[in-house]
Amino acid sequence: MQLFYNPEIQETTKEIMFDKVESAHIIRVLRKKESDILHITNGKGFLFDAKIVIANDKKCLASIIKTEQKPKPWNYYLHIAIAPTKNNDRIEWFLEKATEIGIDEITPIICSNSERRVVKTDRFEKIIQSAMKQSLKFTFPKLNEPIKFTEFINQEFEGKICIAHCEEQEKNLLKDIVKPNEKTTILIGPEGDFSYDEIKKALLKDFTPISLGESRLRTETAGLVAVNLVSFINQ
Repeated sequence: MQLFYNPEIQETTKEIMFDKVESAHIIRVLRKKESDILHITNGKGFLFDAKIVIANDKKCLASIIKTEQKPKPWNYYLHIAIAPTKNNDRIEWFLEKATEIGIDEITPIICSNSERRVVKTDRFEKIIQSAMKQSLKFTFPKLNEPIKFTEFINQEFEGKICIAHCEEQEKNLLKDIVKPNEKTTILIGPEGDFSYDEIKKALLKDFTPISLGESRLRTETAGLVAVNLVSFINQ
């Protein structure tokens, strides 16, 4: 199945007109013709089958012939708050792989040791969208705007809240504290780790200090290990 993405489609939508770029891709690149079926998701848990009625490479029109609700294939809610890496390719790799495995919410956090403080979320959205389509997911993860660390931890949270850091302090292994079917928020720090002051503030806000294992991991690797561990525990 080749999956297309259009966040504007609703359950009651009857027809969809693709923009010039998408139309050219469908008709010229993929060589789709009238009566061919397209599979589209709105990123909200729905799959739409649409038949092409006008195969125009500038304005491709399709009529929706079937609507199907697709339950999320995992039964937990995972929110990863992660410091953007200095090298954009590395954080984009995390976004791609986390989306493929299964994640519900992502927040870029700006920390004391962050080497990147300007984040272009529109680029992040494109990476997530591509990974969602490639892995045949029907739910688009929520991508929040960047936020300073202190502002983030001062919010109200539901479920388990954790901070993964490298300081020599008493910590729990993530695999030992995560339970199936629960909501979990995990903080992943920058290349230079969270500052001592940030860790202290998070602990005062009842964040559980966690370890992802004995190895010292890069930011994007730590994020992906956390995503994979939560997914594995819920198998």
